[in-house]
Amino acid sequence: MYRFLLTPRWWGINLFVVLAIPFCVFMGTWQLGRFEDRVQSHEQAEKQPDPSTRAAKPLAELLPVDKVTSGRPAVATGTYADQFLVPGRKLDDRQGFYVLNMLRTDSGKALPVVRGWLPGSATGARVPAAPEGEVTVTGDLQASENSRSDGVNARGGLPTGQVGMISAATLVNLVPYDVYDAWVTLPEAEAGGTGGAMKPVPAAAPEGSGLDLKAFQNLGYTGEWFVFAGFVLFMWFRLVRREAEALRDIELGIVPDDPAAAPEGPATPAPAPEDPASPDRDAAGTPVR
Repeated sequence: MYRFLLTPRWWGINLFVVLAIPFCVFMGTWQLGRFEDRVQSHEQAEKQPDPSTRAAKPLAELLPVDKVTSGRPAVATGTYADQFLVPGRKLDDRQGFYVLNMLRTDSGKALPVVRGWLPGSATGARVPAAPEGEVTVTGDLQASENSRSDGVNARGGLPTGQVGMISAATLVNLVPYDVYDAWVTLPEAEAGGTGGAMKPVPAAAPEGSGLDLKAFQNLGYTGEWFVFAGFVLFMWFRLVRREAEALRDIELGIVPDDPAAAPEGPATPAPAPEDPASPDRDAAGTPVR
């Protein structure tokens, strides 16, 4: 009865099922692994002291930025150069913008420094001037932003003097010098006055280190892939059962071998043959008028 599974059409169906189920299981397991990694990194982060409370170190000793060095206080010395505003950034549920200055260091590279946050629109905003001369800053180290970072504007089209993403790849096209692939945010308002009106921007946790929405998305994707695998298997069994039942009905004569040859509509009974010996006919069977 199940010889139909060896037909060319069913070979294609079987091959699809054999490939689809392991693929769905693999993808579900991979998503589950991503979720478990986030849970593990979150637990490890809770056991570690707050990075901002650890001793400050020179910038060069903390690069490149990773989950261990992110948030650590970094020290850099230089002079402030170009200034940019980063619009569309929220702080305490209020809309505003960051004030970003490039700190030219002795190495020749510039370190992006977020001096603070101001409410309102960045267009036409009056911003406190950066300190002049050589300064030494101590700020919480952060990795360059990307298109998935909160508040990032990757569409472009911003006015001159504004940037949508704090990233070396973006800033290097706007300034005539190299830029560190990192940035720092000052934990306190600048001493001395002009920066006091700005609010400090707290350091963000490194990407993929907490139980955020993305972590639970991984868990949701895990369930979806396993459901897909079960659905493929269910549909295969359903098709096999339907095919087997159809062949059984043909063998029992319940349905014709060729469904296209079956008459459409209700069957019309054939007329009964007339009796030659009827009174309305003669001996030869000819109707009598």
